[in-house]
Amino acid sequence: MSPEPAPILKVSTLVKRFGGFHALDGLSFHVASGEILGLVGPNGSGKTTAINVISGLYAPDGGEVVFDGASVGGVASHKLVHRGINRTFQVPKPFLSLTVRENIQVALAYGRASVAPPAMEELLDDFRLTEVADRPAADLNSAQQKMLDLTRALATRPRLLLLDELAAGLNPAELDWIAGRIKALAATGMAVIVVEHLMGFIEQITDRVIVLNAGKEIFEGTLATAVREPQVIEVFLGGEHAA
Repeated sequence: MSPEPAPILKVSTLVKRFGGFHALDGLSFHVASGEILGLVGPNGSGKTTAINVISGLYAPDGGEVVFDGASVGGVASHKLVHRGINRTFQVPKPFLSLTVRENIQVALAYGRASVAPPAMEELLDDFRLTEVADRPAADLNSAQQKMLDLTRALATRPRLLLLDELAAGLNPAELDWIAGRIKALAATGMAVIVVEHLMGFIEQITDRVIVLNAGKEIFEGTLATAVREPQVIEVFLGGEHAA
């Protein structure tokens, strides 16, 4: 039996405070290359805050974020992109006046220079943006803006991809399609962390989940096991977030 690969990301006793509120209160977890890890929990449990700290949007107030063997807590987002960490946002933030193609070109130009970037046409085709490539991002619908957000992140060739509620608002056919795309990305060796409320989607794509409550981990394992844990059931109030 081969040993488990060393984690590409290791988060240890992470703390993030906003005034007197501990959004993260000693959170620890890891993710390996090629693994899809789900972060789940009720609103206010610390999921997005964890993504924001890992991606450099917030500096941690305690604990450590180690990526590829180096401590990166507090490193600026644009520097982390060059190291191989990128993300999507709950609400996409494209350059609205630029076309889809121009938005992706910016990411290609300023992404990880040490790695050959993916081809523009391949990105457009893979994420169903070819037909709107020359339209301003402001003209896109919500699902298309989410795909543009994802495509811009992928244009930088991340080794760790953080997805913050990418599935929200997608219809069942779109969910099945994007689930396949995410699993294909992981199959290339990319590590993926998914923050999501749609439990059916989480079950479909993740290898493992971390359940958060009040900034702490209360469960680690498969979602199928998590939903049988009394503490997890209690946190989700009987599973109100289940898809």
